[in-house]
Amino acid sequence: MKQKVVFVGLSGGVDSAVSAALLKKIGYEVVGVFIRTWHPDFLECNEEEERRDAMRVAAHLDIPFLTFDLEDAYKKEVADYMISEYKAGRTPNPDIMCNKEVKFGAFLKKALAMGADFVAMGHYACLCPVSSDFELPEGPTPILRGRAQGRKIRRGGVGLCKGIDPSKDQSYFLWTLNQKQLSKIIFPIGNLKKDQVRALAQKFNLPVAEKKDSQGICFLGAVDLKEFLKHYIKEKKGKVQNEKRENIGWHYGVVFHTLGERHGFMITKKSPTDGPYYIVGKDIKRNILIVSQNPARQDLAMTKIDLENINWINIIPEPDKNYNAQIRYHGEFLACKIKIKSKSKAEVIFKNPILVASGQSCVIYDKDICLGGRVLE
Repeated sequence: MKQKVVFVGLSGGVDSAVSAALLKKIGYEVVGVFIRTWHPDFLECNEEEERRDAMRVAAHLDIPFLTFDLEDAYKKEVADYMISEYKAGRTPNPDIMCNKEVKFGAFLKKALAMGADFVAMGHYACLCPVSSDFELPEGPTPILRGRAQGRKIRRGGVGLCKGIDPSKDQSYFLWTLNQKQLSKIIFPIGNLKKDQVRALAQKFNLPVAEKKDSQGICFLGAVDLKEFLKHYIKEKKGKVQNEKRENIGWHYGVVFHTLGERHGFMITKKSPTDGPYYIVGKDIKRNILIVSQNPARQDLAMTKIDLENINWINIIPEPDKNYNAQIRYHGEFLACKIKIKSKSKAEVIFKNPILVASGQSCVIYDKDICLGGRVLE
């Protein structure tokens, strides 16, 4: 039987290194690939250091090593997208676009064109069969998590599930994936917790076993997001108002803030008994932040959201069933029901009112199964 070829995105970190080691161990022909992305000139870049770590992993595992230059795709689809969204007053999630356009877009396309059967990443997410007629590919099989009992299958038979480790689960970032992509993707560590991944790194004697996890947006490094945005968006001083629309402070630009924040603006009229103020609203045109000591202001919250051009991965929600929605990464799972209006339109009806930040993604879950999602308008 012909050995299946998998191109593994080696970032230089422990998660992708363990992914490559596991795939080689179970019989895949593994090729390590470092993906070059875009970095602004004014920031110190450690990409060469990360690439060297990735090369060391590939050498240790005795696998071929390639470098894909995807800087243009990353600049256009991730960085430029993020900047334009902030300019419009929204709060985007660049990691979602990175997965959609780069890792499972340009990288997947190039890997398949070069002969790969699959691509793999060190994501904490799982694949799960959702129908009894799901057929596993020949050769070593992608790592799957249990079986999801989906009733209304839209197409195909493989679903996306949460990673086993709730503190690391990355399914929220992957709601854009479709059946064609999922049939070519493997998530080797989705069935593992972080401490298990670390233990395996030690067992495999990987050169990055002790390396710390990277934090934040990859092209920013240790730089604060707002400091980065100030290179592209001019600061503009504006008013901070309370619920009564009384001026109580100031800020340097409404576009730099998002709902729920309690820092980054100045309150000048505050009594000794006042608690922290949270952003509960933004007036983009007038450059005004609205704050409250009650972060769950009912009059500013919403109970329904209309989603257009929603991506259902393979299961269409049922009208009377209870689901959960997540509207920010690692945010609370919110009880809801789904009303299907058409093939690509749905209404999310929340059990309790919520504050919604436009630009973030609303991702729908049926227990551990990620059904799909949509960027909030």
